[in-house]
Amino acid sequence: MRDSTDPALAAEGDYEAFERLYRRYLSRIYSLCTRLSGSRAKGRELTAEVFVKAWEKLPQYSGETAFASWLHRLATDVVLSSALVDERVPDPVDQAGSASERSQDATRTDGADEKLDVSLAIDRLPANARTILVLHDVEGYKYDEIAEIFGITVGGSKARLHRARVLLRKLLSR
Repeated sequence: MRDSTDPALAAEGDYEAFERLYRRYLSRIYSLCTRLSGSRAKGRELTAEVFVKAWEKLPQYSGETAFASWLHRLATDVVLSSALVDERVPDPVDQAGSASERSQDATRTDGADEKLDVSLAIDRLPANARTILVLHDVEGYKYDEIAEIFGITVGGSKARLHRARVLLRKLLSR
């Protein structure tokens, strides 16, 4: 007997099995989409898109990797594709000029020194810098995986991550 959250059941068209997968992974995918997009509203929109795509692509899921990993990668691809379509991913990473415009959810803390906490500072990074930082430092992607996602060299992914961290330090030191 198969597990009730078995992706193969959902791939066969079992709506209840897909609903169980949805409920199991919803908060994780929403969290990822929100962190990568820098906006809760955009995160909700992207989360819905991820699960629509997951339903469409489930028959292609081979089971070679854990379902959570497959869904996580699908979510990352959806967010990055959305950012490219929205022309929200600046290139190169160090274009920090309009970071505050892209992150309307980010606000200052009420502390006397008005320093930003880390998650708010990450939200204020330019989209490309935020994405690379979250993928590597939060989600644990390796340099070569980031290079593949962005179509750059491994050295390029290291350089972009370094620039993202420098920008983050600047935001935190304000």
